[in-house]
Amino acid sequence: MRKTAFALRAFNVETARAMDVASDPKIGLMRLLWWQDAIDKIFAKKNVEHPAAQALSSVISEHKISKHWLKRSVDARINDASKEGGVLPETIADLEQYAEDTMSTMLYMTLQAGGIRSTAADHAASHIGKASGLLLLLKSLPYHVSRQGRISYIPADVASRHGLLIAAHGRSEIKMESGEALSDAVFEVASVASLHLQKARELAPAVPAEALPVLLPAVPAQVLLDTLRRRNFNVFDSRILGGVQGVSPLWYQLKLKWHAWRNKY
Repeated sequence: MRKTAFALRAFNVETARAMDVASDPKIGLMRLLWWQDAIDKIFAKKNVEHPAAQALSSVISEHKISKHWLKRSVDARINDASKEGGVLPETIADLEQYAEDTMSTMLYMTLQAGGIRSTAADHAASHIGKASGLLLLLKSLPYHVSRQGRISYIPADVASRHGLLIAAHGRSEIKMESGEALSDAVFEVASVASLHLQKARELAPAVPAEALPVLLPAVPAQVLLDTLRRRNFNVFDSRILGGVQGVSPLWYQLKLKWHAWRNKY
């Protein structure tokens, strides 16, 4: 399953960064549309001249991987990229769905490639993907501020509860000088992620042993959650970006190996 995991990670990184590496949003959107077409070509057994696409093609030729999950992931990113500038997600449920479509799907396909059929593993993968996605969106807030000049990925209903919403340019935006109120909003979203990790671990006794390595992404998600907690959920604290998920690379690797050795996630 390692080869599958690497290929899917490469695919996910390519699609996740499509908008970030483009100088023009239209070019980023074109990259995502290219991937949508590339998936069709891969499943039609056509050659696609791209390293990540070729790695994905090799895995698909060896294992049964659902085209539906790949398309769903790209479609979610296209829908996100196509939103009018500054439009906030309405609810945490909207963010959870985005995380499910872009992160949980990678875990579903890895389980699928390993021939693992387990409802408990699927449910755990769903929770871990949602937790990972929510936390990574929170971590990315400073980056999006530096590129777009506004705070994104804080749901409008959460922002409203914490007095963060203002009317600007004919739409609702989040105050840039938000301080403690923004940290409280981040805490609210992070708490949902924490609950997903808790639910995933409650399923552990029913998860088959062969599925446990696939669910190890719960570990970096927990590391990032703990880092946010230590920084009082201030996503603009530069220490969050240090090392790996805010901790030293050595400590991060030790945590991963420790959980893998104990068959935990």
